[in-house]
Amino acid sequence: MKKNAIVSLLIVAAIPTLLLSAEPSAFGAGDLSSPEPYGLTSSEKVILETKDKLKKVALKSNSQASQLDSLRERIDGLQSIVESIGRKTHNNQINLEKIKEDESTGFANATEYQTRLSESIQQNSKQIEELKASLLEVSKLLDTVNAEYVSKEEYNTLVKSFNDFKTLVAKELKSSKSVHSSASKMSSAALYNLAKKNYDKKYYTKAIANYEELIKRKYKPAYAHYMIGEMNYKRKNYAKAISYFKKSSQLYSKASYMPTLMLHTAISMDKTGDKIHAKSFYKAIIAKYPSSKEAKEAKRRLGK
Repeated sequence: MKKNAIVSLLIVAAIPTLLLSAEPSAFGAGDLSSPEPYGLTSSEKVILETKDKLKKVALKSNSQASQLDSLRERIDGLQSIVESIGRKTHNNQINLEKIKEDESTGFANATEYQTRLSESIQQNSKQIEELKASLLEVSKLLDTVNAEYVSKEEYNTLVKSFNDFKTLVAKELKSSKSVHSSASKMSSAALYNLAKKNYDKKYYTKAIANYEELIKRKYKPAYAHYMIGEMNYKRKNYAKAISYFKKSSQLYSKASYMPTLMLHTAISMDKTGDKIHAKSFYKAIIAKYPSSKEAKEAKRRLGK
């Protein structure tokens, strides 16, 4: 029994360390600059997806533009060769006619020269046919590239979608500022009650603004951080939830809501891919609050 008690005490004592040790991995969540970002909020996901789409469109557009330029150069070169061979063939035909005239007047070597010239004409004709075939192939390739080319309309549609999203975010920020402005005239106690009412009605945007104002006033900041963390948790903004839970625990680690805070921190870590620290938190909850419903839920999740 004594040995078990010592182990339990060590685990309980290690809880603050667990909170801090979870920080490097868990708080990497939501980093858009990371090669493999995770734990993103819904807004961050839209931003990342739009950024990736714009990047792909730009790369595709640049690549296809380069292909078109290369194909145009090839076509121009082939056309120049065809024209050159055409001119040679025309000159050869003129010379052939002249030889025929010379032959009728009795030049002895006219027949031999005529044979060589005819062979040259045949060879030029063959080259022309080969070049025509090459031109046809390049033209087909050019048509394919043009068909797959990113149109101006497609690009504008994507840009419009991104701008619409920015407008939506701007409206939300404006609404949030409006809430802040009206709340700034209230007493802290009244604002605290209003925040709770908005939370109970699930008016989370207004409630978050209320609690942020309370944090600015330093009025029950630990609880305000906890509540904002809870609302982000409910909205599945797990990375934000973790950051607010962490700050709340730093401000007041003996709060009555600590079992819930720790459980939701663990679940948020689990959701953002930080399985190792989530497991540590589950164990810490069981050790510190063994009779709580949060400990029961932690055991169930560890059982998985």
